[in-house]
Amino acid sequence: MRVLVLGGTHHVGRALVETALARGDTVTMLRRGLSGVATAGVEARHADRRDEQALRAALGDDTYDAVVDTWSFEPSAVQRTARLLDGHAGHYAYVSSRSVYGWPLKCGSDESAPVVDGDPSSDDADGYAAAKRGAEIAVLEEFGGEVLLARAGLILGPYEDVGRLPWWLNRIARGGRVPAPGPQDRPLQYVDARDLSAWILHAAEQRRAGTFNAVSKSGHSTIGALLGACQAATGSRAELAWVTPEAVAACGVSGWTDLPIWAPPSGALSGLHDCDVSRAVAAGLRCRPVAETVADTWPWLRAEGASAPPTDRAGSIGLDEDQEACLLASA
Repeated sequence: MRVLVLGGTHHVGRALVETALARGDTVTMLRRGLSGVATAGVEARHADRRDEQALRAALGDDTYDAVVDTWSFEPSAVQRTARLLDGHAGHYAYVSSRSVYGWPLKCGSDESAPVVDGDPSSDDADGYAAAKRGAEIAVLEEFGGEVLLARAGLILGPYEDVGRLPWWLNRIARGGRVPAPGPQDRPLQYVDARDLSAWILHAAEQRRAGTFNAVSKSGHSTIGALLGACQAATGSRAELAWVTPEAVAACGVSGWTDLPIWAPPSGALSGLHDCDVSRAVAAGLRCRPVAETVADTWPWLRAEGASAPPTDRAGSIGLDEDQEACLLASA
């Protein structure tokens, strides 16, 4: 296919570009050119999507088989891009998020779950969930071809720019006793950015449209298997000191942020690892083993270092010294 990737130098965008090239696709990438890693073999065009005149000039009158959009800021940027690309592409895939669903996420919910409000013409990037939902609406309203909304969950793998798996890898590599949130068999639900990319491109080739929870089945891995894979990948002799969800709560430690990736089996965060993905699986989504995701992330992390988090999701990831001490005392 001839593929246009909107973005393409960070995390999912970078994985998309590399996956498309490996498939033999011809790839054009539209980027601001301010940061990130450009991939060889790609035609790069430069424009700030907030500037319609610059965007129009960069896109020109070219046509594409597929467009993949990873934008997560102002919905209006997606609105003007989808409008300009209408009639110039057959398929538009927007990488959205399960964050568009109302909070808290209900365990076992599918794509019919209630979503937050979003304004497709908004110039406001405050609020990740509303921005993603507004962008979804923008694509559906402005693009006349097939539209695929990939509501990704937790995205891991090389190039991760939120820092969840990198935090665990770096902490375990340091060694010593590491607080490990239990139970060890707590199911996880995530997707490797490369598997997400391969599925999106395959769906575009098949001209598949619709809304999909684009993440693995719940229990594709467990927190125990993931942290064990981190030990194996780093060659660390770190001791995993398992603590109960009750001990985590007693120390005032949160899942997902203080203890990245993990979420307790009950409470508001429990739905983060438990949604219905039967539509995506039926449409061909396949997820590699956790050991492969972790093993491939470690050499990238050592070679390039952790990516700076996107400004829409900047925040503290991981435990501080006092939190770690409290958890270890309870282990």
